[in-house]
Amino acid sequence: MEALERLMTEINQRKITPKTGSYTNYLFDKGQDKILKKIGEEATEVVIAAKNNDKPEILLEVADLMYHVMVLLAEKDITLAELEAELQSREGKLSKTTDRKEIKTL
Repeated sequence: MEALERLMTEINQRKITPKTGSYTNYLFDKGQDKILKKIGEEATEVVIAAKNNDKPEILLEVADLMYHVMVLLAEKDITLAELEAELQSREGKLSKTTDRKEIKTL
């Protein structure tokens, strides 16, 4: 998890102090719509890699997805500590969702 904390620090630093040529700053400059578009693209690539059972590609695409989600968190001023607290609040709890439908495999 230290790597994620270092990455989040770097992303937040780019937000505060832009660096010429930075892809992170490109995303911040383009705004929420661009960040969300990239999250959607990366999520789709994760699904395709998983369907192809390609572990190296899954790792690559999940890393890309996580990076873009972290940029969104920074854009919205949400910290990893807040995310961790949310996840911890769910530990050991049963889902309150009652309308779940069975997922059928192809």
